[in-house]
Amino acid sequence: MRRSWMMTSALSALLLSATACAGASSAPPSTETEVAGQSVQWVDCFEGLSCGSVSVPADWREPDASERVTIGLGRFPARDPATRIGTLLMNPGGPNPVLFALPRLASLAADLTQWFDVVVFDPRGMGESSGVSCPTPAPAPLLAVPPDRAAFMAYAAGNERFARDCAAALGPLRDTLDAWQVAHDMDALRTVLGEDELTYVGNSYGTVYGQAYLELFGGNVGRMYLDSVADHTTSDLYAQVAPKAEVLEANLHEFARWCAGETRCALHGQDPLEVWDRVLAAAARHPIAAPESGTSVDAAALVGSATLSIRRQRAWPDLAAGLAAAGRGDAGAFVPSPPPRNPDVPGGELMGLATCSDLTGPIDHDQLVRLEADLRAIAPRVGWSEPWTFVARCAGLPAATYPPHAIVSSEAPSVLVVNGNSDSATPPEYGRRLVGQLPGARYLAADGGHAVYLSGDPCVRGHVNHYLATGELPPPDATCAAVS
Repeated sequence: MRRSWMMTSALSALLLSATACAGASSAPPSTETEVAGQSVQWVDCFEGLSCGSVSVPADWREPDASERVTIGLGRFPARDPATRIGTLLMNPGGPNPVLFALPRLASLAADLTQWFDVVVFDPRGMGESSGVSCPTPAPAPLLAVPPDRAAFMAYAAGNERFARDCAAALGPLRDTLDAWQVAHDMDALRTVLGEDELTYVGNSYGTVYGQAYLELFGGNVGRMYLDSVADHTTSDLYAQVAPKAEVLEANLHEFARWCAGETRCALHGQDPLEVWDRVLAAAARHPIAAPESGTSVDAAALVGSATLSIRRQRAWPDLAAGLAAAGRGDAGAFVPSPPPRNPDVPGGELMGLATCSDLTGPIDHDQLVRLEADLRAIAPRVGWSEPWTFVARCAGLPAATYPPHAIVSSEAPSVLVVNGNSDSATPPEYGRRLVGQLPGARYLAADGGHAVYLSGDPCVRGHVNHYLATGELPPPDATCAAVS
C-alpha cells in the first residue's frame, strides 16, 4: 500500500512547483537581447579541436540586475563543409565538467561530424563555465543499503555543511544551477552560434536540460535526440522510483537466466536467486568474513556493492563468482570500494547540488524507509534499494529550485527518445512518460543499458543519425534488438 509519505512528498512538490513553474511559464527573458553582439572566438585546444566561450547572466530570472558568467564550449568541427548542415549542441550527462576531457569525447561525436559542427559545453559553475571550487568536500555517497538512521543523518549533515560552505564560493551562481537556468544558457548558445533552430543531443542528465528547453523554448527546437531520459515530469516519488526498482529487479532475474545458459558462470547448475537469498540472509544474521581485507560484510554493504554489478551485464561473471565465494564464507568481492573521485577541476563536486536543484525535496530517513517498504511489494529481492541510491543523495541539500512537473508547452517539436530496456538508472518508463507529454515525439524501444547511442549500438546509431541528418523520425513500429 502506498502511504502517507506520498502526501508529504506531493504537498512539498506542489509548493515548490508553484514557485518554479510560475517562473517557467512566464515570458522568458529575451535571449537575443542578453547576448547581443557576441560571437564565439574559437581558439585551438588539444589537437584539432576548438574552444571558446559565451557570456550569459548568472541569473536569468533577473538578467538585467545579474552579474555575468562564462559558458565554456568545445567544438568538434564538421569533417566536410560540403555536407555540413549546421551546429549540433551536445551534453553527455553528469551533470559534470566535460571540456577537460574533450579528446575522450571525439569518438562519441565522430558520426555526427559528418553533418555538424558538434559543440559541447560545461554546465554553469563547472569547469570552464565559471567553475566554482568549494572549500569543503562533498560527503562520500552512502555505500550501505539501507543505511541506518545514524549513517543517513551523518550524510545529510555532510551535505548541509558542503552546501553552506560552498554558498560564498558560488557567489552569483548560488541557487542558479538548475535546468531552468541551463536551458536559458542553451538558447543563448543557439543564438550566438547563429542557429535559427536548436539541434540537440542530450544523454542521461543532459535530457533534463532538454526537457527544460522543450518547455521554455519549444518553438526554437529543430531536432532533438534524448538518450537515457532522466524523468523530470512527475513529482511523485513512488512514480519516480518504482520503474527503477522494477528494472533492477528484472536485471537480477536476467542474471539468473544468463547463469543457467552460461557454463562459465560460477553459479551454473544452481539457482542464482536462491543463492542470492541465502547469502543475503546469512549476512543479515551475521556479517560474512572478508579475510583478505581483514573486515566483514553485512547485508547492507553486500546489497550496496552487488547492485553495481547487477546493473552491468559485463560484471555478471564477477558477481556470480563473488556470490559463490560468499556462500562459502568469503565475501571479499563485496567489500565496499571507495567511490570514484570527482573530476579534479573547478565545479567537479557540484554534481549533487546541481542534480538536487531539479529534484523533489526535502528528504528524510522515515520517508525513505516507508518508500522502501512499498517497493518491496514489487521488487522484493533488490529493487527496493533504489530510494537509497537515488533519492537519498539529496538529503541535507537545499530544496529544489526547479522541481519536477508535467511539461507545459504549446509547441510540438520533433523529438526522438531512447531508453535502454535494461537500464535501471533511467528505465524505459521514463522515456515513454516523456513522449506521452510531447505530441511531436517518437519513442524507439531498444535493448541495452545506459547511454545507448554513446555506447555504440549500431541500430540506435543508424536511426538517430538518419533522424538528425534528415529530420525523419523512425517508423512508429521500429525497435532495436540486442546484437548477439
